[in-house]
Amino acid sequence: MFTRSAVFEGTIHPGQEDAFFSIVENELLPIWKRMPNAVAVRVMRTVEPDAGAPSIVMVQEVDYPSREAIAEALASPVRTEGRAATDRLAEFFDGRFYHFVYERMAPR
Repeated sequence: MFTRSAVFEGTIHPGQEDAFFSIVENELLPIWKRMPNAVAVRVMRTVEPDAGAPSIVMVQEVDYPSREAIAEALASPVRTEGRAATDRLAEFFDGRFYHFVYERMAPR
């Protein structure tokens, strides 16, 4: 199993937290769940970082059965929909987002 993770690093504009997470919950999450080959989708909101940790607002994870499945998802029109909705977050967010692909090691 492989997980593609998006890390949203930065800050949400003061007073815009509800607007930011409304887009995530009502627009992005349904799109992410429609990604081809997606086995599971998780979204985590930071509630308590360590002192000195980078400002991570949110982490999104999508599980896929293989790296080929990830490639297929990234080439799909559904990803284009997700990217457009993600770009709307910029109205409420200063920062960047980037991705990692992880291979699950445990449990097997």
